[in-house]
Amino acid sequence: MKAVGKSLWRVAGFRNLWAAQTVSLFGTQITLLALPLAALLLLDASALEVSLVWAVEYVPILLVGLPAGVWLERLPRRPVLILTDLLRGVALLAVPVAVWLDMLSMPLIYAVAFAIGLGTLFFDVAQLSYLPELVEENKLVDANGKLELSRSVAQLGGPGVGGFLVEVLTAPLALLADAITYLVSAVFLLFIKVEERKPAPAERLGLRREIAEGIRFVFSHPLLRPLILCATLAELAFAAVLALQIVYAADELRLSAGVIGVVLAVGNAGGLVGALAAEPFSRRFGTGPAFITSIVLFSGGTVLLPLSTGPVVFAAGLFVIYVGAYIFNVLQVSLCQLVTPPHLLGRMNSVFRFVTWGMIPLGATVGGLLVDPVGLRGVFWIAAVLTVLSMLPPLFSPVRGLRDGQAPDEPGESAQPEDGAQPARTGDLA
Repeated sequence: MKAVGKSLWRVAGFRNLWAAQTVSLFGTQITLLALPLAALLLLDASALEVSLVWAVEYVPILLVGLPAGVWLERLPRRPVLILTDLLRGVALLAVPVAVWLDMLSMPLIYAVAFAIGLGTLFFDVAQLSYLPELVEENKLVDANGKLELSRSVAQLGGPGVGGFLVEVLTAPLALLADAITYLVSAVFLLFIKVEERKPAPAERLGLRREIAEGIRFVFSHPLLRPLILCATLAELAFAAVLALQIVYAADELRLSAGVIGVVLAVGNAGGLVGALAAEPFSRRFGTGPAFITSIVLFSGGTVLLPLSTGPVVFAAGLFVIYVGAYIFNVLQVSLCQLVTPPHLLGRMNSVFRFVTWGMIPLGATVGGLLVDPVGLRGVFWIAAVLTVLSMLPPLFSPVRGLRDGQAPDEPGESAQPEDGAQPARTGDLA
């Protein structure tokens, strides 16, 4: 049962979920550095081979991103969270074991990256669907803000910790440390004692029809449709920026490696501010204005990047981008959880993941291909235009007018729950 009226830190179920995610996120940041370095330093991998390690992690989203939501709606979420932590931990253990046996190879590195991506996909979708079971509806923004705060702290401090571990312990042992973080995360999840709501019995429509129902729900809902369109355009733009930000800083702005590190750290610090500001900002000014403001922030930050001629403006642009993006993420996840019927939570989350995360390899690839014809600064201007355009769907939708997080009474026929299922929830986002 959810604890009513308690501070989130006094809700044992949420506290354990937060601890599990925080530990695993720090481990993930270690892997992002240590796995490519293992390929580079131990196997003398080429730049293309190293870049493919990053790309392979997103392949599971394209392969099973949509079915994942259907499958998760048929399963209890906590065991899925635990199993995916164990999967990622065991996968990472394969690298130091292979080094010890002198069997490390690029195919094994790719297999590990694929397993990490698969586990992360199922973990994230299950966690997003599980959170409403643990906290009150009016605490969702606060809960998602705390989870996003952990993500921001991990992104800020994780690479430094990872670099230290790689330098001191070597890449394989750094991956061993990451494997341990996933096992610790699984232990925290074991202590969650909240009984999950069992979905009402419903006729199985078949995988394709159930996926179609989830897609139809998201794209016909007057609140979810503008949000997913906004997030898709923004993710496409950000993918190009993230893929080229170091090249832009080094080649276009002529920054040294040390200065680039400081600039990226300043940018990531914006995520801390955004995660902390989302809940009080939406409570003070209303959900709709907070959404629009967050988009103005990350769009304005993206515009600053091609205008920059040195580290100060470039760092400021990244900082503002992360502030806006984290506010948007907290509000978007919370609103989606509120307006989605329980029997569609898995599919809603998987549709968002499939569409938005699917833009990452596309945006990174297209951004790289455009460097020759339009230049690095030109690519960043294209990204800026895309983020400005991403404001249009929410601006001309009911999202703009949201004041207390209440959804329209009739979001559309596809939003109606199946017989016996609980109706869509509405409530105060603040």
